[in-house]
Amino acid sequence: MNKIIRYICAVAIFTALMCVIAPISIPMIPVPITLATLMVYLISALFSFKVAPLIIALYVCLGMMGLPVFSNFTSGAAIIMGPTGGFILGYIISALLESLLITLNKNKKWMYPVAMILGTVIIYAFGSAWFMYYMNGKYNFIQTMMACVIPFLIGDFLKIGCASVISIRLRKFFDTQLKENQPKNGNRSA
Repeated sequence: MNKIIRYICAVAIFTALMCVIAPISIPMIPVPITLATLMVYLISALFSFKVAPLIIALYVCLGMMGLPVFSNFTSGAAIIMGPTGGFILGYIISALLESLLITLNKNKKWMYPVAMILGTVIIYAFGSAWFMYYMNGKYNFIQTMMACVIPFLIGDFLKIGCASVISIRLRKFFDTQLKENQPKNGNRSA
């Protein structure tokens, strides 16, 4: 199978997985607990920095166009413009950073959780900054941390542990499956 077709299929499958798994959430006010970050960790660890952000960006675009893929099966541009929009947009930057770090250091197993932690910092930073802006001064920095970061630390720690174990085992498989098979003599197989 052609390398481009493999990538298109992989992008489609993982965009669909993101769309199916990300909406699963525990409603909390003002920010729900979702499985979206777990999928961001996995996708970013399994794909290169050229592909992972694309998958996450497709997910965001589908949600903005009305597909109910955001937390609690919501959708629309209003969600992106709402209090949690910074977290969702932060997924894309997080995916870029995490996938870049892992792609450059994929044989170093310690890099997987480290990259995921740094990606989480990006998500928290974008999400908290947007949340404070959206709330227009109703939440100070400490209140924002208590609402948008502290309640999620244990869950994200568990997600990072699961995603690290899964992705370390699967990354080699993904790397070999997404490369075009070429015989050793240099001739392309039909």
